[in-house]
Amino acid sequence: MVCYVNNIAQEVAENQSLTDLLAARGITEPRGLAVAVNDAVVPRAEWPTHAVQPHDRITIIRATQGG
Repeated sequence: MVCYVNNIAQEVAENQSLTDLLAARGITEPRGLAVAVNDAVVPRAEWPTHAVQPHDRITIIRATQGG
């Protein structure tokens, strides 16, 4: 199925969790990370059980420091 990760179409497995999606993208350290699905932030505790649905718009943001 297709979803959109940071506005780029991605093929993902059905019922893939957000945790699995992040791991497939090489993101294993959640520190400083925020994930929104269809413009709603998903709490980190829900990532393992939040299943990605067809055509979801997933935004992954990593906090950085500097100034």
